[in-house]
Amino acid sequence: MGLLISTNPARNFEVLGQVPVSPLTEIQEKISLARNAFHSWKELGIDKRIVLLKPIFQEFQNNKEMLAKNMALEIGKPIVECRKGVETGLKYFNDFLDNGAAYLQDETKKIEGTIHHISFEPFGVAAVISPWNFPFGSFIWGVIPNLIAGNTVVFKHSEECPLYGEILEKLMKKGNLPKGVFSEIYGDATQGAQLLQGDITLIWFTGSTRAGQAIYQIAAGKFVKVLMELGGSNPAIVFEDADIGKAVPKLVASRFTNAGQFCDAAKRLIVHESRFDELVEKLAVSIQEIRLGDPLDEKTTMGSLVAKRQVKLLESQVKDAIQKGAKIVTGGKKPGNLKGAYFEPTILVNIKPTMRVWKEEVFGPVLPIVSFKTETEAIRLANDTEYGLGAEIYTANPETAKRVAGQIDAGFIEINQANHWHASNPFGGFKKSGMGRELGKYGFQELCQIKLISE
Repeated sequence: MGLLISTNPARNFEVLGQVPVSPLTEIQEKISLARNAFHSWKELGIDKRIVLLKPIFQEFQNNKEMLAKNMALEIGKPIVECRKGVETGLKYFNDFLDNGAAYLQDETKKIEGTIHHISFEPFGVAAVISPWNFPFGSFIWGVIPNLIAGNTVVFKHSEECPLYGEILEKLMKKGNLPKGVFSEIYGDATQGAQLLQGDITLIWFTGSTRAGQAIYQIAAGKFVKVLMELGGSNPAIVFEDADIGKAVPKLVASRFTNAGQFCDAAKRLIVHESRFDELVEKLAVSIQEIRLGDPLDEKTTMGSLVAKRQVKLLESQVKDAIQKGAKIVTGGKKPGNLKGAYFEPTILVNIKPTMRVWKEEVFGPVLPIVSFKTETEAIRLANDTEYGLGAEIYTANPETAKRVAGQIDAGFIEINQANHWHASNPFGGFKKSGMGRELGKYGFQELCQIKLISE
């Protein structure tokens, strides 16, 4: 039996522990148990399912600090961010409990003298695979709505945080859900593929586009529904009339939170030529205030990347940009005084469309900045990507904002200081950023078969 070795990326990869990889027989057994539990879980009804999930919410609530600390240890995120992440995850969990029944309430309408009933029925066994960058929040998003909707769940967390997966499984077990309703397996892409090849009827996945494309092929062969939230290379457009003073703090947070390791970060900054130098200068000053260091230090505002491979990838992307003429404004390398998967917050200018930092998703604290002259050029640059998760627009003109937002190929747009994050809002992207939506009414209904009965 293989082992997943967990290390601390912020402390020179010291070993934290190990977790046995789930053998194929165990994966198949857990799928079988989920299949056997499905009918009774479905027939229980949404209100009773919600009642059974409330003790689990309380278990998580009672263990917030432990959940935050172990997140910091295993993925290198600052403890302050980890606490916020746990609180946010609990907020979403609570919203799902409060509103899940309303999201899936039956609908009835009368048409030409006949009555038409629309109901939302669960698919069956959901295979849920979540990423390491938000190990608590992604788990909540993937598992809890599925359980509320009536699907049973076999869950796999990322191999980058297997100990965190164990913690989540132990807390879930304390809720005493019926046998087979929730179970967890451990492993990497191999075990993930074994899970997906099993007798499952729905796939929920958050991760890279490359992995998503492989999963889509499996789903096609099995002819099962798949919901995927994948990579992103979000543009942020700053027009000449933007309030730069307000834009800078949001841009810094949007790019450098979690060391830039999240799908909907602002990964490409597109600035009107008349404000370019001013914005670059102010961003560089603001970035100097970022404190890079040990995630468990309360004063740290940016921790490490999750693994050596992430640093190597980032180094190769930055090197490619420099070789093709990019200029480093600040950062650009690993810090010399820290041992682990660290990389300095970085700003790059003189960007060309052939550079990897422009073409690829950059999953780390590197921000390429380009200028534009016209609105048409800004829109073209924003859409110059295979991704389409989100975008940001900064302008004092509401008409400009509305007009540009309507032409950007993305699942959500933030204008100025607006924040799209809310449990009731749909979340998902265009193009290679995924398919389907999570959260809110639309996200819950994605987890169900829609049945119509006419009488």
